[in-house]
Amino acid sequence: MPRIGHGYDVHKLVKDRKLILGGVNIEHDVGLLGHSDADVLTHSIMDALLGAAGLGDIGLHFPDTDSQYKNADSILLLKHVIQILKQKNYKISNLDCTIIAQAPKLRPFINQMTLNIANACEIDSNQVNIKATTEEGLGFTGEKAGIASHCVCIIE
Repeated sequence: MPRIGHGYDVHKLVKDRKLILGGVNIEHDVGLLGHSDADVLTHSIMDALLGAAGLGDIGLHFPDTDSQYKNADSILLLKHVIQILKQKNYKISNLDCTIIAQAPKLRPFINQMTLNIANACEIDSNQVNIKATTEEGLGFTGEKAGIASHCVCIIE
């Protein structure tokens, strides 16, 4: 039976941090603040997958109080989530993701993000859809204070 999951993540933009989205290091004057690499796209995907399987969220599996996850590569954490899903006999049908960021323009990086996510999830790239949008200067993302991401998934 198909199961639907939704994931959401947000991180604050700050100086002296890398901007990593979908495992892609994007040159930018600010980056995302977090315990791990703060990859909001990958975090939203993990939350969607874990939620669809009824297995909690990334905070349960990778708590920010655990030093082993300090500056962790979120793509590696996603690979761990995929192993958890495989143990429960779940397969991903599709991922549909939206990154909300006023800047930088993300279109040039989406193909690589898609490949990184598909490889980590052990699925075809046509099962991963990543979009980026702005909020026309509104809210915390529009004011360039942070970046957010949503992901909806179907697993079987």
